This record gives sequence, structure tokens and C-alpha cells, in this order.
Amino acid sequence: MRIPPFIEIDGKRHLWRDLVNLRREQREAARRTEQPALFELRNDSRPLAERTAASRYLEPSLFTRRDGS
Repeated sequence: MRIPPFIEIDGKRHLWRDLVNLRREQREAARRTEQPALFELRNDSRPLAERTAASRYLEPSLFTRRDGS
């Protein structure tokens, strides 16, 4: 049995290759879009060892208390 060159959607005939090309264009457009930032981005001026909680835990600074309080 031969596959028909078109598909019927909502009573209209569409060619498969046109649908494939349309989908390819949609994927390309979605890939090119850029998502804007939700807030103003600022540079982190802290030393590298103080930028994350894990780094602050591993390398306490001079003013950090060691008795847990």
C-alpha cells in the first residue's frame, strides 16, 4: 500500500514535506530566541573563596567564628 503524499487536518489537505519544513523552521526559530534576564545582572566582586556557601565553609575568613555561633 502506498503512503499518501498529504495528511488531512481539520478538513484541509496538507503536504507532508510542507509540514516537515514548517516544523524545521519552528525548531530553528525556537533555538535562536534569547531569554532576557529577570533582573539586572551584576558582577560578583567577592573573592573566589567567598562566592559559594561550600567555599565559605571550606575556607573560613579571618572574621568567621569557629565555635559555631
